[in-house]
Amino acid sequence: MSAILSADDLNDFINPGVACIKPVETLPKQQPIDGANPYEVTTEEKVNAGTAPPAQISLTDCLACSGCVTSAEAVLVSLQSHNEVLSTLDRHPELPLSWPSDGKQDGQSTNEDGRVFIASVSPQSRASLAATYNISEREAGYMIAQLLSGPYGLRSGGEYGSGFTWIVDTNVMREACLVAAVEEVQEALSSSDAPKKPVLTSACPGWICYAEKTHPHILPHLSKMKSPQALTGTLLKSVLAKRYGIPASQVWHLAVMPCFDKKLEASRGELTSHAWTGDEEKAVRDVDCVITARELLMLAESRNISFPSLPREPLSQQFTTAFPDPTIDRLLFGRRRARKRKREEVSSIGTSGGYLYHVLKSQQARHPGSTISTQRGRNVDVSEYSVLSQDGTPVFKAARYYGFRNIQNLVRRLKPAKASRMPGASRKPLGGQRKPVANGGTGGNDGEYAYVEVMACPGGCTNGGGQIKVGDVATLRQVGGTGIENGSVEQEVLPLQREWLEKVDEAYWSAESADDDPQPEHANGDVDMGGTNGSGGPVVIDGIDVRYVKSILDHWSDITGVELEKLVHTTYRVVDSDVGKEKGGGSDMERVSALAVAQGGGW
Repeated sequence: MSAILSADDLNDFINPGVACIKPVETLPKQQPIDGANPYEVTTEEKVNAGTAPPAQISLTDCLACSGCVTSAEAVLVSLQSHNEVLSTLDRHPELPLSWPSDGKQDGQSTNEDGRVFIASVSPQSRASLAATYNISEREAGYMIAQLLSGPYGLRSGGEYGSGFTWIVDTNVMREACLVAAVEEVQEALSSSDAPKKPVLTSACPGWICYAEKTHPHILPHLSKMKSPQALTGTLLKSVLAKRYGIPASQVWHLAVMPCFDKKLEASRGELTSHAWTGDEEKAVRDVDCVITARELLMLAESRNISFPSLPREPLSQQFTTAFPDPTIDRLLFGRRRARKRKREEVSSIGTSGGYLYHVLKSQQARHPGSTISTQRGRNVDVSEYSVLSQDGTPVFKAARYYGFRNIQNLVRRLKPAKASRMPGASRKPLGGQRKPVANGGTGGNDGEYAYVEVMACPGGCTNGGGQIKVGDVATLRQVGGTGIENGSVEQEVLPLQREWLEKVDEAYWSAESADDDPQPEHANGDVDMGGTNGSGGPVVIDGIDVRYVKSILDHWSDITGVELEKLVHTTYRVVDSDVGKEKGGGSDMERVSALAVAQGGGW
């Protein structure tokens, strides 16, 4: 949805057309002229004598219209950009951070202009920068932290010398999303109150926007779980506001993400503090601003900072601050053990968070002796998976659909059956004869999916529209002259976009192959995935300690006093557009076309 959109591409105004009805609604009503003859013919000069006010198009208006996605993204690029980050840092000083040793706030923070600046960074964005500068994903993370928090980064300039107090890896909250996804699938298999089967992932905002605007029958299937970006924002704002005794509006959260559609997600009314405080009047967004990897480099350039020249090492202790809650601090910043990944594992997990893979591994753990069978679909972005019992019987079926061309096939097969007037006629649901099968196979006995991982971008999140494109690499490496090995700018033949994406994927997995990360404090070592807790459930699934994650979520709910469901779940809405519908006085097409002519084709 955003693969070709960038801030540099937006050099024109959006012209009114049938896809935008808001300008029509802002036209002033014509008032009758005093003493006018009711039988007199009104001329065009009289009608157009008054000057119409400029059309006021808000972000909410754009998101409420199903006719145009690009226009909403264009608005978001202008509202959420590196310039917004700089202007916010220059408007607000950093709020002094101190709290009593018992962790209870004493009401000491009175500076209403101050802000607590905190950033979260996705692994896909780090991978894009890592591939650009021929470094590891971890080194790219260090450089981002140096830019946002270090003495050679944003703190070296600006009105107040403000920077970001904490830089959080969204992988931390991704684990919580994975654990919650498994529980949601189990509920769907056993309860009618859970999302309808198959459960569809909801972490991709482009896919969510598409479903809400064009396929409302999909909404009951969507996972209720927030994305890692949204969940990270909720955690940071709720905990910091509680611990420091400040309003959530004084916590400013920046997210560095791989696609522009994440700006759409951050602007959703469902992802504000109202969802977990109940205070609609003082609601603030859980994520205040989203920028991409490309915009992160613009951020550095705007402050005359050479990004490739930044240190590739962790921040010094003098520039780090402990998180006010020790348990959350260990979760967010405790060192984590890297896992050695096999090639087949990498292919199954993908670069979009590994939702499907974790669900499959959880189901495999619930059926000792079972195996996972993979069957490729019609193209590389469609795959089907089955968990097979020891006798080869499918006990769980799932699939992966990436890219809108494949998503359209998926949603068509989920469309409710229409009653047929022909006797004996029927229409089978997704997974029957209409289910997409690989190589002409039958896909199992019942053939019905229980879970589907859906992403808008072909190839997954490392191919997001905000990632650095291969055509920009040569120029970026020359900036500063230190982005290449040995500090020299070498002439090299850059790969095509497909090969470049493979290099970004390799950088994405480079953190998994590192050997210098010790075991995190909470990890139980290489616990076999078939291990169980007291209730018979798995303990560790693919390196994720399920009990530890659940304990953290419970702790989060306890310290904030908010029900866990309000913290981690979200809702969706059917977006009903009036585009093309007949109204009094002519169609939308006629009225908007007339408006475009009257105002010279723009507003």
